[in-house]
Formats: sequence, structure tokens, C-alpha cells
Amino acid sequence: MKKRQLDHVLRAAGRITGEKQFIVIGSQSLHGKFADLPDEIDMSFEADLIAKGDPDRTEWLNAIGVGSPFHEQFGYYADPVEERTAILPKGWKARLVNLPPGDTDGVRALCLDPHDLAIAKYAARREKDLVFNRELAKRGIVNQRQLLSLLDKTPVSSEMRERIRRDIENDFAGQ
Repeated sequence: MKKRQLDHVLRAAGRITGEKQFIVIGSQSLHGKFADLPDEIDMSFEADLIAKGDPDRTEWLNAIGVGSPFHEQFGYYADPVEERTAILPKGWKARLVNLPPGDTDGVRALCLDPHDLAIAKYAARREKDLVFNRELAKRGIVNQRQLLSLLDKTPVSSEMRERIRRDIENDFAGQ
């Protein structure tokens, strides 16, 4: 999903919910710091959104969600999620970044810091998440020291922490 497509989803989300601010917690949150993402990173067709003012309105986004007429017409969609959808390091809200201005009809978005996003994807550990994180490391979008520091602040079991630590080290091996 390109930035202009995310802007479109935000415009529609604002119209549906009446909300003026959303939190983007999935891969589209990279648009908060990087306007033009390479296609290898930019492959997702959904924007994981939380209505910031009234999280209960988040589920209203199903109107532009997967399988909706919006999705069928445009090929991308909103994925309504909750804060607990992702395993995030403590303090992640203080590190949110503003999505740069765009054609959103005044709807604003806060995006995960790329390091917080990567930790969430290491925790989820789906194949697409592992590929995504390897690309982030390869392109210098995240750095190993920051990831390891945030890992220590992430509420996971010691076994998961060690697994994530190994995954991080593997992604940066040979760089």
C-alpha cells in the first residue's frame, strides 16, 4: 500500500466513524517515517487501524474492511484492530510518530516507530513478518542495538525473548 492509498483509507475511516485520529499499528505505520517505501516492504494491502478517540468505533471500519465493496473496488482495505493485537515494547505510545500530511480530509494518524513495529513482527513470527523484518534490517530502517534494547522492555516469556533475540541477530549477521 502506497502513502496515497493509506490516505484514502484514512479519509474513508474518518467519514465512517466520525473520528479525526487513528493509530496505525501494522506495516503501513512505516509511512510515518518513510514516504516512499520499496515494493518489497510495501506489499501489504491492509491498514491496521485503531480509532484513537473512541476505540469502540474501530469495528465500524469493517465497512471498508476485507471483502467489502471498498476492498473490491480499490484492492486495499482497513483492518480494524485493538491495541492488544500486537505485542509491543513498553512505552510504545510515547514513540508514536505523526503520519506526514496528505489527502486525508483532516484525518490524522499516529504510526508505530519502525523499531516497535519490528518487535511486534518478531513476536508474531509469521513467515511474512520474518521476510519483512529481514528487509528492514537489510535496508537500515531499523538497527540491532535499538531492537535489542526494546526487546528487554517487551512483555514476553523468557523463551520467546531468546527466540526473538536470535531472530534479530540472524537478521543482522554479516552486515
